[in-house]
Amino acid sequence: MTKGKGRPKDMNEDNEKRNERHKEREKDAKWYVVHTYSGHENKVKDNIEKMVENRGYIDDIFEVAVPTEEYVETKNGVKKIKERKMFPSYVLIKMIITDVSWFLVRNTRGVTGFVGPGSKPVPLTEKEVKAFGVQTVSIPEMDIEIGDSIKVISGPFEGFVGKVESVSPEKLKLKAAVSIFGRETLVELDFDNIERV
Repeated sequence: MTKGKGRPKDMNEDNEKRNERHKEREKDAKWYVVHTYSGHENKVKDNIEKMVENRGYIDDIFEVAVPTEEYVETKNGVKKIKERKMFPSYVLIKMIITDVSWFLVRNTRGVTGFVGPGSKPVPLTEKEVKAFGVQTVSIPEMDIEIGDSIKVISGPFEGFVGKVESVSPEKLKLKAAVSIFGRETLVELDFDNIERV
């Protein structure tokens, strides 16, 4: 009985090491675009996720996404919120490209190929990833209140200083009065474009 007691602790340590290694490898992963047959996006996503789970490629393929957007459809005077694919026939995959991971994704049923010249996949830029909404970009919480002074650190108003007029934490935006050409002008700014002064 004493032999069996040590095992769960060893298994927990192994799991912790595996999780740490997984997180370290995920830092090197990039988002790639895969072209699929029309209407097969969700099937491809499911097939790749099952393959990763069954074959144990969790250290090479981290996430599979089919970006969607909501829209309002009016039919017979009734408005309904529906969802549609932002990029029909495309699936986004966060992965580390190796010969094996490339082969497995490329040969998944419904996949016609990676997006990129020839057989060389091209990763998305950080700007594209953010624009596609596949990855939430963590923005530090801003402790900003009405009346605080802020400095714009990026964007079209970079270098300007202003006073906060309103804050919308749910949208990660604020409105500030900024002096432009000697006049106070109210501008809307993203939290990641400003810093407190």
